[in-house]
Amino acid sequence: MRWQSLPLFIGFAVLALIVGTRAVLVETQRANREAAREAVEYQELLSGLLAMAQEAETSQRGYLLTGEKSYLQPYRQAVDAIPGQLARIDGMTAPDDELVQQINHVKDALSQNQAELAETIALYDRGDAAKALELVRSGQGKAAMDQIRASMDTIRRIGGAAIAARDAHTDRVENWLRIGSIAALLAIFLLGAYTVRLSRRRFRAVAIAQEELMRKNIELGNEIQTREKAESQIRQMQKMEAVGQLTGGIAHDFNNMLAVIISAMNLAQRKLTRGEHDIMKFIEAATDAATRAANLTSRLLAFSRQQPLAPQVVDANRLVAGMSDLLRRALGETIRIETVLAGGLWKTHADPSQLENAILNLAVNARDAMGEDGKMTIETANSHLDEGYAATHAEVKAGQYVMIAVSDTGAGMPADVMERAFEPFFTTKPVDKGTGLGLSQVFGFVKQSGGHVKIYSEPGQGTTIRIYLPRFFGPEEAAISSERAGNPAVPVTETILVVEDDPRVRASTTDAMRELGYTVIHATSGQEALEKLGDNPGVALMFTDIVMPVMNGRKLAEEALARMPKLKVIFTTGFTRNAVVHNGVLDHDVHFLAKPFTIEQLAAKLRDVLDAK
Repeated sequence: MRWQSLPLFIGFAVLALIVGTRAVLVETQRANREAAREAVEYQELLSGLLAMAQEAETSQRGYLLTGEKSYLQPYRQAVDAIPGQLARIDGMTAPDDELVQQINHVKDALSQNQAELAETIALYDRGDAAKALELVRSGQGKAAMDQIRASMDTIRRIGGAAIAARDAHTDRVENWLRIGSIAALLAIFLLGAYTVRLSRRRFRAVAIAQEELMRKNIELGNEIQTREKAESQIRQMQKMEAVGQLTGGIAHDFNNMLAVIISAMNLAQRKLTRGEHDIMKFIEAATDAATRAANLTSRLLAFSRQQPLAPQVVDANRLVAGMSDLLRRALGETIRIETVLAGGLWKTHADPSQLENAILNLAVNARDAMGEDGKMTIETANSHLDEGYAATHAEVKAGQYVMIAVSDTGAGMPADVMERAFEPFFTTKPVDKGTGLGLSQVFGFVKQSGGHVKIYSEPGQGTTIRIYLPRFFGPEEAAISSERAGNPAVPVTETILVVEDDPRVRASTTDAMRELGYTVIHATSGQEALEKLGDNPGVALMFTDIVMPVMNGRKLAEEALARMPKLKVIFTTGFTRNAVVHNGVLDHDVHFLAKPFTIEQLAAKLRDVLDAK
């Protein structure tokens, strides 16, 4: 393939040589024209010099014949101009020995001529006209002029010979170039024919290669489609498996809780039918099962990142320090607890109760991994996750984070367990020792808060789980003050409007509020609630469901506050994607109580809102 390209290279080299020679010839012709112009200008200077000498001589003859001073005017002008003319001639004289010699002859003869003229004029001016004429007739001036003319003729012959030599050289180069151009044209024609033939051969080879490439691309495309279909089927199977595992776990746990509730209620009914009243243990069992069912729902919402959060500015050091008693009770006396709190720790913006719950979940997992003895370390630090780390971890944004790490000295986790650690209902603990929702709840909360969670573990070396929450840069929020918080003994006098479209929930809510001592008015829709507010201007608080037909709770609250600006509102719902929770975060200045709730939670929330300034 390389030797086939050799003629092309040679042809282009010859063509480049011809073009370069042509450029040199053009430059030579330009130089010849410039030299010819300078030669003409040089000859004109010499002719001018000769004319000045002749003009001086003619002026001298006229003065000697007439005695008129006016005849000397051309003589004086010529004498003044001759030095400048000689200087210009010297400036244009080439450094040629013969040429310089002839110019020197001209200068010598010119000096002799000017001396003879000056001497005759001086003799005539002194009145010795006869001697002046005798000097003229001696022929010295004529001899000097003849020498000037002879030297100038020699200079002209030298210049003409140089120009002729240049022209002859240029003609020879141009003739050779003309012959070379004809040969190059022939060579280019032959080269073009060869190139066309070679190109056709290459085009055929390229066409064959393109057809082969197209065939391979079609085969590759078919293979990719087949593989994508297979991967899609595998992903769908994995999704179905995950959904099956999730629904199976939910069904299992809920069935157990419902079994306890149904059994306890049936036993309580039987005892009441027989007139027996020792049913408190059945009610407590049913209440405990219902509470565990509510906690299970909350954990599932946390994993799906749909639990309603109420974020605040959080000092993680203060939060961890405040959990010491809670952690001690949860871990027991045999587990050693160590805290390493960083100085100058940044603030973060998160739901403090959910963050406490996440740390507690990690602590309980650490306790279960260590057994009866071990050490758990809780550490805080300022951390920066750079672009390189973010590029290798999905859903992580580079930036500054507050890091909270929980480490244990337990058995550690193998790689396959770490990969599934955050899956709901996945657990390596014995039956009845864990639901498999602890880490999934932590994972959902951290992701919903815009953070990142990472597991570091090796079998036999313990485990470290690090929570990264984004650094908060804004001002700290002022805490809401309460006048009667923590003083349940104070009698209640407020009137509350309950708005709920489900009759059973509405009945249970109004009964609970009446049990707490409140005067309760209820409504089944937003429009009815507005009418009740119009008829009862003394209503202090509206407790409204959010998801209702026609007019939802948010629109109802806006309309009610427009009529009664001092009215306080608490929203409640079991559906997290609604008008007051966006991206899992409660709207600003919104009071919210998630369903289901206990009477104690209801009482605390009512008093917090009613007593808030």
